[in-house]
Amino acid sequence: MARETAAQRVERIKKQKDGLSVLADIKEYATTNKEIDPEDIDRFKWYGLYTQNKNLQDDSDDTLYFMLRVKLESGAANIEQLRCLSKISKEFARSTADFTTRQDIQFHFITVTNLPEIFVRLQNVGLSSVFAAGDVPRNVVTCPVSGIDKNDIYDTTFLAQDINDYLNGNTELVNLPRKYKIGISGCAKHCMGHEIQDLSFTAVETYDEVLFAVSVGGGLASNKKIALHLGYVLAEQVLDTVKTISLIYRDHGLRKSRKKARLGHLIDEWGIDKFKIFAQEQLGFRFIEKKVFKSTPYAQREHFGIHESSIQNKSYMGCAVNGGHIGEQGLADVADILEKYNATTIKATNTQNFIVLDVPSKNAQILAKALLDINIEANPSPFKARTLSCTGIKFCKFALLETKDQAIILATHLENRFPDFKENISISFNGCPNSCAHPHIVDIGFVGTKMKDEEGITVAGFEIILAGNLEGEASNFGFKTGIKVLPKSINTTIENIIELYLSSEQNGLHDFLKESVENENFIESLGEVG
Repeated sequence: MARETAAQRVERIKKQKDGLSVLADIKEYATTNKEIDPEDIDRFKWYGLYTQNKNLQDDSDDTLYFMLRVKLESGAANIEQLRCLSKISKEFARSTADFTTRQDIQFHFITVTNLPEIFVRLQNVGLSSVFAAGDVPRNVVTCPVSGIDKNDIYDTTFLAQDINDYLNGNTELVNLPRKYKIGISGCAKHCMGHEIQDLSFTAVETYDEVLFAVSVGGGLASNKKIALHLGYVLAEQVLDTVKTISLIYRDHGLRKSRKKARLGHLIDEWGIDKFKIFAQEQLGFRFIEKKVFKSTPYAQREHFGIHESSIQNKSYMGCAVNGGHIGEQGLADVADILEKYNATTIKATNTQNFIVLDVPSKNAQILAKALLDINIEANPSPFKARTLSCTGIKFCKFALLETKDQAIILATHLENRFPDFKENISISFNGCPNSCAHPHIVDIGFVGTKMKDEEGITVAGFEIILAGNLEGEASNFGFKTGIKVLPKSINTTIENIIELYLSSEQNGLHDFLKESVENENFIESLGEVG
């Protein structure tokens, strides 16, 4: 008999026992010495769990540790939830905690023994890890200042809640072909990133009403595609569209290869016209045909600083968290600061940062100062604001290199080297060729790879990707330069890029990088080309 392919194995596992059913097994494993079935470990993903790298384990420690991802719906966490997360970090996760690019939070060093208690604590404060991973609908991303930004096109708070209510733990969607990512936003800056979602809804103001642009098939990694425009729907049609396209994906999505199983791959096979016609038939209405809206460039999609809220006497504050790393103490400190200055809630962003939603305006400056004292900045440098990083080799089994510390060190180095640099710049560190920290849509992306060092020995290094941008139909993924650099050369390499830009006549870093990737002298000046 032929050996199972990876896709056949996963499909069999899901049919034999769905991911949600593994909760009973988790409880059994937690209370007995029973060895965990490797196929149940796959199902653990449905509860936000992945096995982690053993790099930081002592040789004598044979414990099976997990990464646990907790969903923050619409990115939100109130004081009680922050304190709960802090205690989980302290008691069960060796004080680890990181914000993700999908408005979640992740912990490491979780053992199966502690999972029942962790799940109870999360449930008691209205949080969950259900569907935070696996072949299911993932956390719905939204604009974190929806409903409080004075420039909001549409307050999507309740629409996002309706979508979450439909998706959360939905047994009809427990076995999708692959991960499935949805976003909705009324943000005038288009910060949700509709171009890289499987399905998204973007509020657009027309002459006499607000419509929602429907985009489908976007993604990164194995489905590296800019989403396609289907048309527009009314606000009251959004949820039905979510339901219909989700079921189309469940029933018709491709399942023969794990690398070609996203919604975008189905659209590739059918063609966008066939997909659109079929979706309209299932919906019972046609998408509204209007000109595709103009999108904000990726560099301008941010909400940093203190802003007057649409709620009287309130302000919101966009804050940068270095490398997305918050930790147990950071979570506890943020909760205490919010309480002290009469704010109640933060919302995580898709750039591993967060927004303080509701500080009384009279307290905004002093709250910002209190956050600065714990190294969280409301007015961050361009380098700290948009430097993303994946989990890296400390915990991820696929990573070749460390990324979190590298990102933090680089941001600090560049702040000191270029104190007067004010232009927005986005940088991303990824420990492997996957796209967890979005290296293909930033100005400067680093992707883990193999290379030769000075002595000709094969070692882990980073390949540089330049000039990525999200801007609707004008979007482009970054260009693979072939440049490979060792981790120790990262700081000087980025220095070199910035210095070349500052000495050029270009007005805009993105345009400079886009032109430079075709310049052989520029490429050769940066490092080894392999």
